[in-house]
Amino acid sequence: MMRQMQGGETHFNIVGNWKRWFAISGVLVVICLGSLVVKRINPGLEFRGGTAFTVEAASRNVSVSDVRAALTKIDIGNETVQKQGSRGFLIETEHLDPKEQGKATDAIAGLLDVKRSEVNVTDVGPKWGAQITAKAVRALIIFLIVVVIYMAIRLEPKMAGAGMIALLHDMIITAGIYSLSGLEVTPSTVIALLTILGYSLYDTVVIFDRVKDRTASLSAAGRITYSEASNEALNHVLIRSLNTSMTALLPVGSLLFVGSILLGAKTLQELALALFIGIAVGTYSSIFVATPALALWKERDPRWATLRARVTARASSDPVPASRVASSAAEVRPTSAPATVSAAAGGSSTPSGSSNRPKGQPQRRKKKKKRRR
Repeated sequence: MMRQMQGGETHFNIVGNWKRWFAISGVLVVICLGSLVVKRINPGLEFRGGTAFTVEAASRNVSVSDVRAALTKIDIGNETVQKQGSRGFLIETEHLDPKEQGKATDAIAGLLDVKRSEVNVTDVGPKWGAQITAKAVRALIIFLIVVVIYMAIRLEPKMAGAGMIALLHDMIITAGIYSLSGLEVTPSTVIALLTILGYSLYDTVVIFDRVKDRTASLSAAGRITYSEASNEALNHVLIRSLNTSMTALLPVGSLLFVGSILLGAKTLQELALALFIGIAVGTYSSIFVATPALALWKERDPRWATLRARVTARASSDPVPASRVASSAAEVRPTSAPATVSAAAGGSSTPSGSSNRPKGQPQRRKKKKKRRR
């Protein structure tokens, strides 16, 4: 199978089964949109504003509930406590004034048996978080506009539209997974989101470039439709897309499972999870969403609709497939070739054009005249 895919000899009917792929994507998009509306996204400290305390405990016996109990005594509400590694803790609260920050620092240092200077305090105002959110949204909009202009000039306007459908598909599913899991969305997540959108765009452009080359040679007298030509082009670059995706997923997966889960690096988890989800979803959308959407859209053009009608009419008027006719013609032998009788049947070969003799009559031998010198 891999050798056939590398040689471009496979023929998976991906475009023809567009209803199946669109149904899968539709279910995922509906679930993710429902989670975004009901559960919403959990914004990180940089977006919502607040105060964060990072500390390394002296002992491993301190639990998350112990830290929460200590903060409750000093009347600090809406705190979020996460354990990082074996002894590290990340405590996030609402925005605290300097006096409340001092009380919380003393309580944390006393509970974890560390010095007050070992507690790192990060304070983010609500205005700064709103500015970061606005800049992230602005960067995303500018990115999408540039993408549409580039694809419309480099390829075709309808290819740009199909690519945008795939990008929106990737963004909704990635954001929905973050909403369903309850993970925080931080600036690292936004950076990863922009990265995976660029990766998905690259994969889509590679496929569309091949589709454009393949369909450029189609004429009104062609024997295949635009959808069939797009499916052939997709099969030619399928192994390239899969190899590129697997090459990218392996290091990102190791960064996610080793760096964030085993080593407890929260920043690596925020970055690697978005990259891992985005690359996987982007590969799927480039193959199973963007190309079928492009083929369905292009089939509505008068040129390709006429070609499809002619191909369909030709197929209905010719009950025998063209491939079968070609194979049958190749098996027909010319009548002028000498006919042979198999030795197993007891016959002998007879040259074409020789006279037939009755059965049982002895064969006459021609006397050779000797020339006298």
